[in-house]
This record gives sequence, structure tokens and C-alpha cells, in this order.
Amino acid sequence: MSYSDSDSSSQAADYKNFRQITRERLLYEMLRSAKTGSSKSTWKVLIMDKLTVKIMSYACKMADITQEGVSLVEDIFRRRQPLPSMDAIYFIQPTKENVIMFLSDMSGKSPLYKKAFVFFSSPVSKELVGHIKKDSSVLPRIGALREMNLEFFAIDSQGFITDHERALEDLFGDEETSRKGDACLNVMASRIATVFASLREFPTVRYRAAKSLDASTMTTMRDLIPTKLAAGIWNCLAKHKQSIENFPQTETCELLILDRSIDQIAPIIHEWTYDAMCHDLLNMDGNKYVHVIPSKSGGQPEKKDVLLEEHDPIWLELRHAHIADASERLHDKMTNFLSKNKAAQLQHGKRDGGELSTRDLQKMVQALPQYSEQIDKLSLHVEIARKINDLIREQGLRELGQLEQDLVFGDAGMKDVIKYLSTQEEASREGKLRLLMILATIYPEKFEGEKGQNLMKLAKLSSDDMSAVNNMRLLGSAVDAKKNTPGGFTLKFDLHKKKRAVRKERQEEAAWQLSRFYPMVEELIEKLSKGELPKEDYPCMNDPSPSFHGSTSLSSSASSNQGQAAAQSMRSRRTPTWAKPRGSDDGYSSDSVLRHASSDFRKMGQRIFVFIVGGATRSELKVCHKLTTKLKREVILGSTSIDDPPQFITKLKLLSANELSIDDLQI
Repeated sequence: MSYSDSDSSSQAADYKNFRQITRERLLYEMLRSAKTGSSKSTWKVLIMDKLTVKIMSYACKMADITQEGVSLVEDIFRRRQPLPSMDAIYFIQPTKENVIMFLSDMSGKSPLYKKAFVFFSSPVSKELVGHIKKDSSVLPRIGALREMNLEFFAIDSQGFITDHERALEDLFGDEETSRKGDACLNVMASRIATVFASLREFPTVRYRAAKSLDASTMTTMRDLIPTKLAAGIWNCLAKHKQSIENFPQTETCELLILDRSIDQIAPIIHEWTYDAMCHDLLNMDGNKYVHVIPSKSGGQPEKKDVLLEEHDPIWLELRHAHIADASERLHDKMTNFLSKNKAAQLQHGKRDGGELSTRDLQKMVQALPQYSEQIDKLSLHVEIARKINDLIREQGLRELGQLEQDLVFGDAGMKDVIKYLSTQEEASREGKLRLLMILATIYPEKFEGEKGQNLMKLAKLSSDDMSAVNNMRLLGSAVDAKKNTPGGFTLKFDLHKKKRAVRKERQEEAAWQLSRFYPMVEELIEKLSKGELPKEDYPCMNDPSPSFHGSTSLSSSASSNQGQAAAQSMRSRRTPTWAKPRGSDDGYSSDSVLRHASSDFRKMGQRIFVFIVGGATRSELKVCHKLTTKLKREVILGSTSIDDPPQFITKLKLLSANELSIDDLQI
């Protein structure tokens, strides 16, 4: 298989982020390459399957695809109109079904298209290549037959998923089936390996080790998930080293493989960033938000679908900011905009009953197109922030959030939870459920026998809700403390102590109320970068070259600078404020990101990849952006899916509800 790509490893001079490389490979290496050679056709048809159409849509816009000469996008399994004067580009998975469909399109006397350029998303078997070669009528019509090795969804400039929405159910379910689990892990390993093939990176592969409490405890399929996945990825990488031209032969980056057992609290606790709050509270469909625009003529309001993604500069600036900070900044932006923009002032003057002169009208018309676009974007985010703040008030989320964080840091215990459940009548069912799930992670013995039933009655939750609490044990935070899995997120505590902490206070000051919590992955990435991750808990599949760790020296100096900055802060850790000074820079929110933009990537050390089996959270994705600035190394998060708390709870319920499907369960 021929394979061509510009050098995109960490050592390249012109550093591009993860999503940029994915986009450019699809547009230039695949679509643009079909323009060369004997093909003179200007416009082409792009044919994809269900998976590859998602790969393309996460990385590129329709306008990008059109610009590369594609006039029509088709589904390989739908009946299509013959276009014998046009060439076709096939971007498909290397499956038997897809190859059969391709051959039926291009074989015989009347093929659907003039010429076919075939790009497989992952390595194709010799059997399938042989199957294509057998058809003598098809061979002369093939313009290209290549492996793109690109079978992942680039959901963020520093994040990807492998599209395994059922990974939690298949791998952690009550009824473990190794065949189903192994099949899931094999596909996952193949897709993760295509990330490294795309970026021309060869990683050291670290993974969470399987552990048992004693010799009598059997190692389960769940315990071996990271081990098996690491072995699968390693096998794929070994093949890439041999088959892909210019693939690195020595280590160029680091990969850490984890699963959801390392941190069960992160997917449940209320996160207070703008991004997390939007997805947690607003019933969004993926990144799609339904924006209701009041009618200017007094009629029915207009509904408009808006994508909250990186192409929106306001979203890019505010997504990782605390909701209070985001609200303040939006207020400042709107005030500043109205004070500077002539058309906006005139519009306000008109609303206030002021008369407009002809000159004023002329000025307003001249400024209107720009004003309209800017005010629409600002108004969208002002409305979203207002909605979120209303929901925070209505659902009493500040009080609940404070209790959640106090539980995690050992400042609250069982009595505080009972008091909250007894007195907070307005608390939502989901809020109480999430509180009990956090409690079950920290105090598993409180849910044994009748104790769990009594808590369920006090919280007025159903047995269906409590199944989510009870299924936490399947992730390693066993409801029965004796079965706790040390290989996962272990709770080291004294059973007689009244209050337990599952997080240590960080040196970094929490400048926002309710922002003390951090995902465990933050600690693990920092330890990995410093070379302090214990080998017995996180073994390595390969012994890296002696020179490998030489490139991490940048991170140590960055860490020491961070430490000095934290030590100088005079703000009390116990009494953080809801809002902080305007001039502050947290390293990964808004203006900070824009200030330390792509030019800094050239100074970066080697990339760090972290893959979490069983779903990752938006707080973990935020951590990767934060640590990229702090460690001066691009940190990329991969997972089977990105889950918001309602989705995660639904998936947890499924672990012991095999007769149900995701569609049957609602939060």
C-alpha cells in the first residue's frame, strides 16, 4: 500500500495541532491527490460509509470538501445514480461488505463512475486486496488504492474518540463475556494505532496494571482491560513500523492507557466551566444548541440550530472559563460593544424613544452588516449564560456543588449528606442521585444491606436510580469495600475516621468558588511528564531508547515556574471567591489560550497521549489544554466516547440491565 504524508511528528519544524493534521490529511493527501495523474475531471463524487462520514464531518466542513473538487457526497450502501463521466473517491473501512459494494459499482460494462480512487480508513487484509485484483474489469478503473490509516473522530484540537459508545457496557458489564470484550478492544486498538500512523508518532506505551488484593483473588476481564488494549496497540504499531514508509523506528512520544476505574467521581460531579455546564444542563444534542430568536415583527420566535465549536471565537475563548467568569466577560463584551458601535448605540437610542435623524439612519445602515453578525454571536452566548445561571439558581446547584466538593476533599461526611437530603426539598432527582454516587465512591460500606435502601428512601429515588449507585462497584470503587481494586482508583482511608478525602489539595490556588476539584488524570499526566509514574503500577510495553527522556527537560522548568507562581498567591484556599480579578491568567482559559497560540507549539516537547477506556469527561479534556501550556508539551486525550453526566449515568444503569438498550433508559 502506498502511503505519503508530510512529517507531522513532534519534532517537525512547522508544528500543527492534532486536529489540523487530521483535516489536512483528509483534504490534501486524500481529496486533492485524486486530482493528479491521468484524471482530468474537475468535479468528483465522494463515497463514504457510516463511520467514515463521521470521521470526515468531525475534521472538515462541507465548504472545505467542495473546495477540493467534490460536488456530491454519497452513502456507499444507498442506491446511487450512475455518473459515468465523473471520477469517484471512496473513503471506506476495509470490510468485506464495503469491498463488495465497491466492486459492484465499478465492474462490468457499465460502471457507475469513470475512475475510482480508493482510500481505506485502516489497514486492509491481503484477502480483500486479492478479491479486488481478481476482477479484471475493475483494475484499469482504479486510480489509487491506499491505506489512509485514519479511523478516529477528531472531536477537539486536542481530543479524539474511537466511537465505542457501548464500551462501558461491553467491558465492565455485570455479565462479562470475554469474546465480546476482546472484539471491542481489538477494534479500539486498531483505531488508536491509526492516530499514531497519521501523526507519524511511535509511542512508549504505558498502561494501568492489573492488581489483586491477595493471591486468592482472581484477576477479572475488567482488571485486564488496559493490559489487553496496550498489547493490541503494540501489535498494530509493530506492523506500522514495517509497512509505513518513514514511520519512526524509535520513540517520539508517550502514551498512557487508563480506564474509567481510575476516577469514578469526574464523570458525575458538577463541573463549573462554561463548556461543562452547557452540556450538563442544556439538553444539547452533541455540540448543537437550539437558539430561540425573538421575532422582530412580534410573531412566533425563530428556532436556529447553532454549533458550539472551535470555529466560534467567543466559544473558543470562554469554554474553559468558570461560568461566573464567562458571565462577567460576556457582560463586559456586550457593554464594550454597545459603547463603541455606532449602529448599536443608534439601535438603543431608538428603543429608548429617541428620534433618529436621516444622518443617524445612514450611519446605522452603513454599520449594520457588521453589527448584525457581531451582536448575534454575543447575544447567543449572553442568552446561554443567562439560562445556565437561572438553572443554577432554580436547582440550588451552588449548595449541592459545595457539598460535592467538600465530600471529595474530606471537609464533609455522611451527616452533611443526610442533612442536605432531609432539608433541600427543591433539589432535583438527578442532583441527589449524583450526590449519592459520589458518597458511594467514598463511603462504600454505607450502602451495604438496608443502609443503601434507607438512603434511597431519604433521597426519594427509585430502584432504577439506585442501580447506577450500585453499579459503581463494577468500575472498581466496589460498594463492598473488601472487593476494592487497587489497580484502579484506590481509596486509602481509615474505616473508623468520620470524614475521608479522595483528593489532596493542590498547590495551585482555587481562585473560584467550587473549582477545587480536579480529575485524577491531571495528577497522572504530570507524574508521567516528570518521569515519576511508578513502573509497578503503570508498566511499559517497550523500553524506551536512552535518549528518549532528554526532550522532557522543558516540562521541569515550566513546572518549577508554576510552583513559584502558586507560592506567591495570598488568596486563601478555603475561601475562594465566585469571581476573580480581570487581569488573572489561569493558563488555559480564554485570552490565555489565544496569547499562547500556535507559535508556541514550535517550542513544544514531545506529545503526551492519554487514552481512557469507558468514556472521558469535559473536565479531563480541559486538563489536557491546561497541561499543554503548563508542561509545554501537547497533551492529547483519547477515549471511547465523551460523556456528560446524564449519559454516563444512563450507561452505568445498563451495566446490570442487559435486556435494555441505551434508548430505553432516560435520566
